[in-house]
Amino acid sequence: MRSFLVTTESFQDNTGSFKDTDYFFKTRYDLNEGFSRSSHFAVFSTQQAALTMTNNHDPARNIDLNLACIPSTYSHMFARELGLQRRDLPTLLRLTQLSTEQFLHDEALLTTQQQIQIIQNGLRMTEDPTLGLRVGLRLTPRTHGMMGLLVNSSPNLYMTLKAIQAFVPTRMHFARIDLKIQQDWLECHCHFDVELSEEVLRNLGECFAMAFFECAKYILGRPIDEAIIQFSHEEPDYSQRYFEYMPGKILFGESHIIVKIPLDVCYLPNASASEKNYRFAYQQCKLILEALDEQKGTSKYQLQKIMLAHPLGMFSEDDAAAELYVSKRTLARKLKEEGTSFREIRDGILSQKASSYLEEGSLSVEAIATLLNYHDSSNFRRAFKRWFNMTPDQYRKQLSTK
Repeated sequence: MRSFLVTTESFQDNTGSFKDTDYFFKTRYDLNEGFSRSSHFAVFSTQQAALTMTNNHDPARNIDLNLACIPSTYSHMFARELGLQRRDLPTLLRLTQLSTEQFLHDEALLTTQQQIQIIQNGLRMTEDPTLGLRVGLRLTPRTHGMMGLLVNSSPNLYMTLKAIQAFVPTRMHFARIDLKIQQDWLECHCHFDVELSEEVLRNLGECFAMAFFECAKYILGRPIDEAIIQFSHEEPDYSQRYFEYMPGKILFGESHIIVKIPLDVCYLPNASASEKNYRFAYQQCKLILEALDEQKGTSKYQLQKIMLAHPLGMFSEDDAAAELYVSKRTLARKLKEEGTSFREIRDGILSQKASSYLEEGSLSVEAIATLLNYHDSSNFRRAFKRWFNMTPDQYRKQLSTK
């Protein structure tokens, strides 16, 4: 079992140069168990640390263009930046088979095909070539859901990028991030594993670059002027406008989309780092990613994704059927064919959340019951014993003993 420590410090030798070593939060992190409390400290090399959030996706992976797993919030921002009114949305949604009502739902999920089509439609609805830059400016960490919380609470920019590398599929299914250390630089390579037109690739490249710079600015508290950004598209007529939106050196016509950052900048501490938030967000992102990887396209996966986006314990089977645009009876039949049920899926998510809260150690059983929308803590205690064959207090005592 691999583990590493997370802190906000980096370490220099007597020449002032950074060694290939870093500290992380003073809490051990296990790949299988998340953060666990430990009074022991250790130092691990960056190569070892890089093993914690590896991107296991094959560059030639087969993307299911019809898997609905991309949050519609990005397309909502796209529509707002275009200044669209409700009456304009059918044009934006042309060829997507989405109704205006479906699209406007806060928790709507889009397929890769729908997302690309919306970008294509939007680009044809404006004469302003800087649309990708303007949309990218909106892509602050808070727009990325639970992954955004993980980014915000990371100890430094290096761990921020590792978080993005690991969990970007939970936000943009067809995107992939690779990180490479080249001498004194960290290179962040962005790939889109689907066929894209030149205009869509340029738009997505601009959005990626802007999202990166917005995250880096949050972590560092300033623009990252030391960065070098390489775009794979040719230099556009409006290239001078890029300098209005992003810092650093900008290159066009390169083989890949790459952002390069000096390693010493990557290890500068994030003043807003939070171990508690990091642990919590990591577990939630891991849940979503596991569901995405293991059960793509199944009713079980779709239901899990929707449940994770709603207040726990307040989402009924009727609500789920409505979200999936099927009858309650059809949903129950599909889940039965997959060997599960609405209650089993809900209990799985609730039990995972409950155990995570108990591992935090700072919340009372009554507070956890409230967070999970149990109106009576005794009902929560009974449910917990059914899940784990022990009470919440016994579970917590077992943790402290370990």
